[in-house]
Amino acid sequence: MTDKNKTNNTMVSKENTKFEGRFLHPKHWPLLLAATVLWFTSLLPNNIQNILGRALGRLVAKIVPKRLKTAQQNLALSFPDKSTAEITALAKENFEYTGLAVIDTANAWFWPDWRIKQNMVIEGQEHIDQAKADGNGMLILGSHFLSLEISARIFGLLRPAYAIYRPNKNPLMEYLQCRGRTLSNKALINRRDIKGMLRVLDEGEPLWYAPDHDYGPRRSVFVPFFAVEKACTITGTTLFASGKNTKTYPASSCRLPDGRYKLTIRAPLENFPTGNQVEDATICNKECEKSILEQVPQYMWLHRRFKTRPEGEPSLYK
Repeated sequence: MTDKNKTNNTMVSKENTKFEGRFLHPKHWPLLLAATVLWFTSLLPNNIQNILGRALGRLVAKIVPKRLKTAQQNLALSFPDKSTAEITALAKENFEYTGLAVIDTANAWFWPDWRIKQNMVIEGQEHIDQAKADGNGMLILGSHFLSLEISARIFGLLRPAYAIYRPNKNPLMEYLQCRGRTLSNKALINRRDIKGMLRVLDEGEPLWYAPDHDYGPRRSVFVPFFAVEKACTITGTTLFASGKNTKTYPASSCRLPDGRYKLTIRAPLENFPTGNQVEDATICNKECEKSILEQVPQYMWLHRRFKTRPEGEPSLYK
């Protein structure tokens, strides 16, 4: 990837993502080794991958107990009616899926199209087909499920899309993530390139967007997320969904017990956006909740979802 691509707010496509000789420098060998291990892992049968991924997740929980505690706190805050034992069990299962997410990323970045197609289950493809027929921009309202990487790859096989991403400072990691994420999609858009995102939607293209994390107080409002009444939620959805040619489609993904992946695209939201940022953010969180409740252990609970608090309120994390 050229320096121009790394520093400008341009779109990164498969065509301008190239392996460079400098990636062979010894300082990059650890990452090259890790990428090679991921590639070998992607070759394994699904049942072996499942065993390895779950074992990796249990190991990670022991190595970084702080993250496990964060997951437990998030789950306890979101589901106060659940017992301590239930929360503990959910958090442990969540970390098994976190280990599997590494496997899922390997599959997303290295599987050929035929193996993706062999292992994908689609629900709601009619909405994708209808949007394409109508020429509508598709704002895919996603959430941070642990199978996010491969769900985007699957969507791209149905209809190549654009996705928002944060450039990586390590040039080799930047190459790997851009190459992997554009295998079946059109391009990645720097998260700061708002005009680029709006242009894509205006042109009737799909844009994958996940507003469910806590991105800080800037351009955010405090609205409910599960049992937390004041969860910091970004308001960008109102802007992106406001295009005259854009409809918003909630999406979710999960890993099935047999190792296949399910991608669900729901019908476009009606009367959305409302024009009221607080109401729109509330609707988005409700849609995210609806998706999470279908597979609670497979959501990215290790992120400090409630770290930003209204001024003067104490932290929810101990």
